[in-house]
This record gives sequence, structure tokens and C-alpha cells, in this order.
Amino acid sequence: MTNRAHARAAQPATPVNFDVPAHACDCHTHIHGDVEKFPFFAGRVYTPEPASPEEMAALHKALHIERVVIVTPSVYGTDNSSTLFGMKARGANARGVAVIDDKTTEAQLDAMQADGFRGMRLNLATGGVNDPNVGRSRFTTAVERMKARGWHVQLYTTLPMISAIKDLVETAPVPVVFDHFGGLEASLGLEQPGFSDLAALVKSGKAYVNISGAYRSSKLAPDYQDMVPYARALIAANADLVVWGTDWPHPDSSRVEGRKPTDIAPLYQIDDGRLLNQLPVWAPDADVRKKILVDNPARLYGF
Repeated sequence: MTNRAHARAAQPATPVNFDVPAHACDCHTHIHGDVEKFPFFAGRVYTPEPASPEEMAALHKALHIERVVIVTPSVYGTDNSSTLFGMKARGANARGVAVIDDKTTEAQLDAMQADGFRGMRLNLATGGVNDPNVGRSRFTTAVERMKARGWHVQLYTTLPMISAIKDLVETAPVPVVFDHFGGLEASLGLEQPGFSDLAALVKSGKAYVNISGAYRSSKLAPDYQDMVPYARALIAANADLVVWGTDWPHPDSSRVEGRKPTDIAPLYQIDDGRLLNQLPVWAPDADVRKKILVDNPARLYGF
């Protein structure tokens, strides 16, 4: 199957309605390169459509966003070459978050650091890790690997898992970043188990939270109004530890009845202009938005 058989990754349909500050950063994206050059991992749980650096450049031009963080998605296992391909297309304006395992050598990490990687990702969500003991073990191992080089550990997980590792996060000697609002479910309310733990970690300066992928937590498209109280609560907890991202190209990693991991999972068609326009609703103060879009990413990713 050629790339031409696929739908294109989403592009913004809605113009941005506020002044995006200079050097703004999209802190969560993925590149799905040509499958012949960048084959997917055999153990993946879904197969996304392609999403190229050129499409990403068009997205960010429309959003007035200069910098980007590209994260290796689970479909590549520990092969970070598609992410690096995307980073090289953006040059000095890109940073990367890698997926590694115990076979990844220190020399390989040194090379990644020189290429602009600044963190490693633990995906406990797509992999379906719900056992706190497994989560604690994997987190502890990740922190040990990262502490010598000062990279951060980025987690895609759920609120119950955040509660289960909270004590480890509080003592971690490296920055910790929780993706996608910590995996909360908007419909369950601010009192849902684990949200107070996430907010407390942000408030105490022990963890960053990426207010990205609102559509993963909310079913109220296209503005995800039920995310407003969560975004405002996390920003109020500590605006210095909040970053923002699109989660472009919006892969669908969900398990669908009858869809095999090797079947193409169409990308979600999300309007990222409309998504970005929620940021002034979540953070009405322009100085706070500059922290979220510019200052915090510059510190965390080393721009």
C-alpha cells in the first residue's frame, strides 16, 4: 500500500485567535515516516497512517509555532530513527524524546544527546500497564538511567498509576513529565482519584504536566469544554511546570473490535487551530501563556 492510499494528517481549519509569543513550542508530536525506511515494531498494538516532517512544518506555520518536541511513538519500539528524521528536518528548533530499553547503550544515549534528544518516554498506557509494581519498577529503572545525564522521564499513563508512583516522583533526581493531562477522564470530575496527586506533584515542583491531547480525556469535541477546570487547576497549581502540545498527528491507539494491530488505524482529524485557541480560555493571562509556550519548554528541553 502506498502513502497515497492514506488520508492526510490533520491541518488546522481554524485560524489562531490570539498572539502566539515568539519561540512558542509544541511539546508533543510524532513523525510516522515512510514505512519502507522506518518500519514499525512487530509488537505494536496499532498501525498509524504516515505523518511527514513537511506536514508538521505546515501545521506549525499555521499555528505560529517555531519549536517542536518530537516523541517516539510506541509503534517503533526502541527505534528512534523516524523521530530523528523529523528532528533533523527542523534543525535547532527541534528536541526529541526517545524510547529506550536495557539494550540501549550509554554510547547510543550520548549520540542521541548530541542529536538533540533530552528525555526518555515510558508508555504505560498504550502498553496497557496497570500493575503498580510494574509501573514502579519501570519508573525506577528509567530514573536510574537518566540521572547521570539530566534527561527527563516522560510518562504516558493514568491517574491511578500516578498515585501509585507519587512517592517515587517526589524523590526523583530528574524532571518528570506527565503527558496528556496525566490520563485523566474529564467526565469523572475534579474529585476523581489521582487528580489531586497529579496537581500536588505539579504544585510542589516535582513534576511537569503537558496539557496536550485534550481529545484523549474528553469526548466533547471540538472545544472539549469539560477540560477547562482541569487545565485551570493545573495552571493554578504551578504555571512554571505546565507545557502544551498538540499530540499531532493524532494517532488512534485504541483497541477497536475486529481491528488487528497490523491494520491501518486512521489518524484522528483534530482541528489544532481550535485546540490552540483553547489555551487563552485555560490561561487568560498572556504572561502565563508565555511561560507555558516558551519559558517552560526552553528550560525543560534545553532550547
